[in-house]
Amino acid sequence: MTRHIALGVMLLLAGCARDDREARRRATGPNAVLADYLRVADAGAGGRSFAACAACRTVRQNAPDAGGPNLYGVMGKPVTGASARFAYTAALQSVGGVWTPARMDRWLRSPAAFAPGTRMAFAGIADPLERADVIVFLSSQGPTR
Repeated sequence: MTRHIALGVMLLLAGCARDDREARRRATGPNAVLADYLRVADAGAGGRSFAACAACRTVRQNAPDAGGPNLYGVMGKPVTGASARFAYTAALQSVGGVWTPARMDRWLRSPAAFAPGTRMAFAGIADPLERADVIVFLSSQGPTR
């Protein structure tokens, strides 16, 4: 009986999350742009999406790099400056600039298009709301600015 109740609660919560996502998507309005998605973005949802990245990335202060650089405090840092210890590819080094929401959105949409020749083996995130969620999550992971 307890298993059935737990399963019912999980299904109910999954349904609520889906409804919230759709409500947030509707709130962006027609012809939404990045600013619209960022306005309704959810750092908690972004953290759940980022969990898929956790095999190669971390966002903990002073944590070592893994397969990729530690992304603690990445927003506002140079594109190749999230970690002084990580060996960035020439592809990323040639991009220059700092991580802004717009740049992170382009990177998350398609790392290969953002920095042709990158070693990042990740196709990207097609959903603009999910990208905005991840951007807001990453923005929340770092020192207070």
